[in-house]
Amino acid sequence: MHPFASYVLRSYYRATGWNEDNLFANLTRSSAGILDFNVPRGLSLSISKAPNSFFSTSYTMNALPSLNGSVGYIFTSCELDIKNSGDVRLKDMVERFKVHDNPRRPEGKEEVWLAGERVDSRDYLLYGRLYLPTGRLDALYSTRLSPTIQALVAAISDPRSSFITEGRARGDNVSNVMLSLQHDLGKWCTEYTWSAEDGMWGIRVLHNFGRLGSPAESSEESTTDPRPKRVDEEEATGGGLKGRVSAGGELYASAKENSAGVSLGVRFTTLPDTNLQATSRGPVQPPTTITGLFNPMMGHLSTAYAARVSQDLSLCSRFDFNVYSYDSEWTLGAEWWMRRSGSDSVAHKVETSPGSGHLEKRNELPSTSDLRGVVKAKISTNNNVSLLWEGRLKRMLVSLGVVSDLSSRSKPIKAIGLELSYFSVD
Repeated sequence: MHPFASYVLRSYYRATGWNEDNLFANLTRSSAGILDFNVPRGLSLSISKAPNSFFSTSYTMNALPSLNGSVGYIFTSCELDIKNSGDVRLKDMVERFKVHDNPRRPEGKEEVWLAGERVDSRDYLLYGRLYLPTGRLDALYSTRLSPTIQALVAAISDPRSSFITEGRARGDNVSNVMLSLQHDLGKWCTEYTWSAEDGMWGIRVLHNFGRLGSPAESSEESTTDPRPKRVDEEEATGGGLKGRVSAGGELYASAKENSAGVSLGVRFTTLPDTNLQATSRGPVQPPTTITGLFNPMMGHLSTAYAARVSQDLSLCSRFDFNVYSYDSEWTLGAEWWMRRSGSDSVAHKVETSPGSGHLEKRNELPSTSDLRGVVKAKISTNNNVSLLWEGRLKRMLVSLGVVSDLSSRSKPIKAIGLELSYFSVD
């Protein structure tokens, strides 16, 4: 389940028209939503409050295995459409498989003029979180410098890492400041980063082949076909999946650490308007995403195939291989959305088109409001099995999961946890 701060950040991107999915860092987001889900550890409780559309507070407490907590504050320059935990769409709170919209060039906010002078300001978001009792402080500042350029400043201040060498030896997160400049043109998206702690410079580039989308296009969540199909209408034929390709890479180097790295990636995804609907000639191609990543210096190769095989079931497989050590791992995962009784099947209506004698067949897909939870499961060749259920009980969001090791007889259960989240908006 997304933390409340992550939910607010995504709402801010949506309100300002920024497409975070058009970044090289999010190239494998569809497969990661099925295979890389986080299972809560111990017992965790989160309570958040948004007294208005600009300001939000969040409080978390972890009771097991140790007692700790945090306090967070978020402020934005624009009004956000934040829902209560009892009303928010479950799919907005869960990292999941999704076929994203066609990439599009971001549009800036409308200009506001007063007495011949422009008085509108740049959109921005401020976030801070203090962890207790460690005293660690996380901060984030995001602002739009122009319609296509966004700047981010992230900082970590950890009092326990006063001595950097000792902090690294213990595996602690040392204090650090990282700057990021993102330039999104739709076709091209470039990100420049700099990390103060190790003097790391990096650049990431992603190029999308094919046409750009327009802001008016509907997303993958559309539930009905805007134009009903006739029963005798001809369907396009031809083998193979039809979609678009994105390719990119990243390059980073640190003079302080005398290290460098490079990664290359490619992604194929079906068109976002491809819905799993029955037609007169059978179902159309399922929403599918295929990705490949390669790190030449480390010799790491990763390929993933994810597809929605039915309205509520998505499957994914991933194969990781190292060309130097011949180490490999195969992971298989599934994501199943549960609905309320009576809404599991797709209803079909056959109607007569006004003014014509043709019969029309229209599909009515179940509404996302019928969802009551999602079950995720994955298993890999390293004998790890993870199960996670995320859903809503009354007005509270709940995550319950377990991680087990099939190869261990003494400790088959590696972790088990329960996470409760509640937030309200006035």
